Amino acid sequence: MAKPLIQMALDSLDYNQTIALAETVAPHIDIFEIGTPCIKHNGVNLVKDLRARFPDKLILVDLKTMDAGEYEATPFYAAGADICTVLGVSGLATCVGVIKAANAHGAEAQIDLINVDDKIAVARATAEAGAHIMGVHTGLDAQAAGHTPFGDLSDIAGLGLNIRISVAGGIKQTTVQDVVRAGANIIVVGAAIYGAPSPAEAAREIRELVDAV
Repeated sequence: MAKPLIQMALDSLDYNQTIALAETVAPHIDIFEIGTPCIKHNGVNLVKDLRARFPDKLILVDLKTMDAGEYEATPFYAAGADICTVLGVSGLATCVGVIKAANAHGAEAQIDLINVDDKIAVARATAEAGAHIMGVHTGLDAQAAGHTPFGDLSDIAGLGLNIRISVAGGIKQTTVQDVVRAGANIIVVGAAIYGAPSPAEAAREIRELVDAV
């Protein structure tokens, strides 16, 4: 198994704070995720800026597309995004649209399984349609209600699909090695880094924990 990638969620609405945080944690991070509120607020120019500043990093734009998949994702891929997300609840046609846009730009489409009732069925159908990454995602509201992504991760990893698996949902230093062992290829970390007294130190610690598994 290839070394898991660490994805840093950039969730601030403030453009300059987003760039500054990216620069702080860059040595320890593989993928910069422009979070949904952040991309809605700042737009495609933030993608272009991060692409220019970090040519060696992957950039994920968390569009959470719900309709008009190809049309919505295309300008972000054109601006330099390596990955865009589409909601699994949007339906297969919308997912296929984002997959088509990704393929046209030599990029990847990630299916976000947040709030999907039958995650196994959606994972199988979208993987068959050519999705590149499956996102096991417990959202902020669900986390606040006490939910975690670990059971869903185990279920999706157990399918043996020819696809990478991303996991997000309150992952921190004490749990990051567990998700690696459970089969995650991409580990999304947000508050455990940007909410730490030293984001750079927190990112370094998580990098070392992942690499040690």
